Amino acid sequence: MNQKIQNYISSLDLEVEESRKPVLQQLAEYIRGNTYPQLNFICTHNSRRSHLSQVWAQVFAHQEGIQVSTFSGGTEATAFNPNAVSALRRAGLAISEAAGDNPKYQVSFDDQLEPMICFSKTFDDLVNPKTDFAAIMTCSEADADCPYVPGADTRIKLFYKDPKISDGTPEERQTYDARCAQIANEMRYIFSSIKS
Repeated sequence: MNQKIQNYISSLDLEVEESRKPVLQQLAEYIRGNTYPQLNFICTHNSRRSHLSQVWAQVFAHQEGIQVSTFSGGTEATAFNPNAVSALRRAGLAISEAAGDNPKYQVSFDDQLEPMICFSKTFDDLVNPKTDFAAIMTCSEADADCPYVPGADTRIKLFYKDPKISDGTPEERQTYDARCAQIANEMRYIFSSIKS
């Protein structure tokens, strides 16, 4: 793992809100109870929260030596939001430049590993698992719009506030960095608790 990401991880505060711990433990139990768990993080547009969750889950799974596959999707496809991409870059991830209406980014946290390919897609896209996975709902809107996720073993409601509320405001960068840090910290909590 590159040094900038290691420094970022070291700066995280492992304190997690007590109210969040039951759902984080629910996800940890699912991972612990499966030989090779598949995690599909789902939000409405697959543009911000689901991508941040997918990436940080893979980072901390790797750090803890836990084999998982992480995915993300939405109830509709849009694009991986540039503000979310920038927040991950500031955290130390290497992310390729990409163009188009729905660019495909290569996201890397370790030079020894193949990069993750991140782009916006629906939760049932061909690249996502069809059976034997956890559907992790990262927003209440997707949870309401998609009451049934075909093929999912379990459904976990791990909601995050949408950083989109700050788009175009002076608080934009701060809001995205805060959400990125919260998700990273909670994924760290989940994967470190699996080992303990």
